[in-house]
Amino acid sequence: MSLISEVSAFDTRVPAYLQRLEHVMDTYLPSVDTDPDRLHQAMRYACNGGKHLRALLVYASGEALRVEPERLDPPACAIEFIHAYSLVHDDLPGMDNDDLRRGHPTVHKAYDEATAILVGDALQTLAFGALANANALDAEQKVGMVSGLALAAGSLGMAGGQAVDMASEGCTLSIGQLESLHGRKTGALIRAACQLAGIAAKAPAPARQALDQYGKCLGLAFQIQDDVLDLIADTITLGKTAGKDQAQHKSTFPSVLGLEQAQHRAAALFNEARSAARHVSSDPEPLLWLADYIQQRDH
Repeated sequence: MSLISEVSAFDTRVPAYLQRLEHVMDTYLPSVDTDPDRLHQAMRYACNGGKHLRALLVYASGEALRVEPERLDPPACAIEFIHAYSLVHDDLPGMDNDDLRRGHPTVHKAYDEATAILVGDALQTLAFGALANANALDAEQKVGMVSGLALAAGSLGMAGGQAVDMASEGCTLSIGQLESLHGRKTGALIRAACQLAGIAAKAPAPARQALDQYGKCLGLAFQIQDDVLDLIADTITLGKTAGKDQAQHKSTFPSVLGLEQAQHRAAALFNEARSAARHVSSDPEPLLWLADYIQQRDH
C-alpha cells in the first residue's frame, strides 16, 4: 500500500519512511566486501545513525504534494549522502577538529584522516549518481535535481558557507552576516530537500515558492536552535562536543542576539515556516508535523 494513501498523521508513517530510507541507502552504498573494503566500511559508518531530518523533509514535502515514495527515494538518499559527507569533512582536523559525532568517534578517529577525506569524496559523488540513475524520475527531473543539489552543496551554498564560517572565527559578525552565512552552510541543503520534492512532484510555481520559503525559514530556525543547544545542552545529549562554538570564538545567534532573543527569533521562524506550509498544498500536515518535531528536538 502506498504510504501517501494513508489518512493518519504523518508521525505514524515516519518509521516506515526511515525503514524505507535505510533500505534504499543500503542498495546504493557499495558492499563492505567490495574492494576497497575499508573505504566502503567507512562510508557505511559515516551514514549510520542520525535523525535523517533532511530525508524526512523530502518525504514530508513530497507527501504534501501527493508524490509516490518511489520518486522520493533517490533525492532523499542523495540529500543524506551529501549531508553525511559534509559532516565527515567538517569534523576533520583542518576544519572543526572534532572527535565525536552522533555519539560515536568521528570517521577520522575511527579510521584515519586520509580515509575520512576519501569517504566524503565518495559519498558526494554517490549522491549525484543516485539522482542520475533513478529509474522513477524522467530526464528533466534528473537534470533539475542534479543542478539544484550541486548549487546547494557547492561554493555558493554549503561549501561556501563553511568557508565563510572558518574565515569568521574570532570575528564579531552582524546578524545579517550571520544569517547569510548559515543560509548557505545549513540552510541551503534544507531548502534543497524541499526543492527536490517539488521537482519530483512537477509542482506549479506557487507551490514551489511556498515550499522554498518553508525550507528557508526552517533552515535558519534549525541553525539558531543548534547554536542555542550548543550553549545549553551537554555533550552526551548532543552526541557531539558541546560548547565548540564558544571555544572556537565563533559568532553565534545567542552571542549576537542574546540567548532569549535567539530563542524568540527561532520560534518566529518556525511559525513563518508553518505559515508557508499552508500555501504548499491543501494537505500541509506532514510539513507542519516536521516543523513541530524539529522545534522540539534537544539534540
